[in-house]
Amino acid sequence: EAATPRDAFILTRGEYDKPAAKVTMATPAVLPPMPKGAPLNRLGLAQWLVAPENPLTARVWVNRAWERFFGNGLCKTTENLGSQAEYPVHPELLDWLAAEFMRSGWDMKAMMKLMVMSQTYRQSSAVTPAMVAADPENRFLARGPRFRLTGEVVRDQALAIGGLLVPKIGGPSVRPYMPEGVWDETSKYGDLRGYKADAGEGLYRRTLYTIWKRTAAPPTMMLFDAPTREICTVKRSRTNTPLQALALLNEVTFVEAARGLAQLMIQKGGATPEERLRYGYLRATAQELESPAMAVLLKGLKERLAWYQAHSEDAAKLVSQGQSKPAEGIAVPELAAYCTTASVLMNLDRVVTRQ
Repeated sequence: EAATPRDAFILTRGEYDKPAAKVTMATPAVLPPMPKGAPLNRLGLAQWLVAPENPLTARVWVNRAWERFFGNGLCKTTENLGSQAEYPVHPELLDWLAAEFMRSGWDMKAMMKLMVMSQTYRQSSAVTPAMVAADPENRFLARGPRFRLTGEVVRDQALAIGGLLVPKIGGPSVRPYMPEGVWDETSKYGDLRGYKADAGEGLYRRTLYTIWKRTAAPPTMMLFDAPTREICTVKRSRTNTPLQALALLNEVTFVEAARGLAQLMIQKGGATPEERLRYGYLRATAQELESPAMAVLLKGLKERLAWYQAHSEDAAKLVSQGQSKPAEGIAVPELAAYCTTASVLMNLDRVVTRQ
């Protein structure tokens, strides 16, 4: 910060060249004042926000964290915890979590761990007619939460399942695969013209690090309801559309991730198709493969293997998707057959849905 902060003024009609009355640094009059002795700068504002007397900061953060894990906040109106907010369904729990959050020194990781290790979070999301009749929105948490993962998590999870995710932390933005010409219509000059994907690890970093242009956001993220970032979005919408399934089946990142899973199934899954299918299913869903599903997957694998053995060019085209090279020592038709099977596994509802 500057040694001497510059003066601030009320601007007539918001025009910067028409200053009116001079104003000083303080909180809005409708809110509690700054603590006595607190510096009138950003440090003082931070101290005011996390002061034990502040009734909102901890509650707001805890409520938003709860929404992330359970689908809805304890107070459903996540964007508004004021006097016009919906009353919390479990107010005592919200207060206790907020107090615990402050007692822990505002430890976000500890609070998240507390939530996901709770019996409420770990219970089954299976629903009965009686539950639907009594509590259709599951506000009283008689069952575990069930909702589709966010677009960022869907992509990151696919890369992790396929053994491609680069867990590196920090650094500049990266440029993963995007459709050709995605930036051309909105930028004619400079660095934002002509999007060019990275080579190497930049393609496989977490979606958190993806470069984001507001006028041409990543199309796959838009399909999965990511906000455009033109305005602040507290709570995302959740949709389920055919375009999402098409993206999971055809977008380069997901095809390449499916090939990565196929290679792991062949290299680490075992010697027989049954063992490999069990390995792939467990890696994708964290659940054991049951006999009926095994029969369906095994039948499909055999059919695809026969097809790709008769269409070697199509097999080679499939396994060459993406910049990473196919594993050596695996027959191309076999890898292609397992790749399509892996794509089926990664498109399962239980893979892209928290349940």
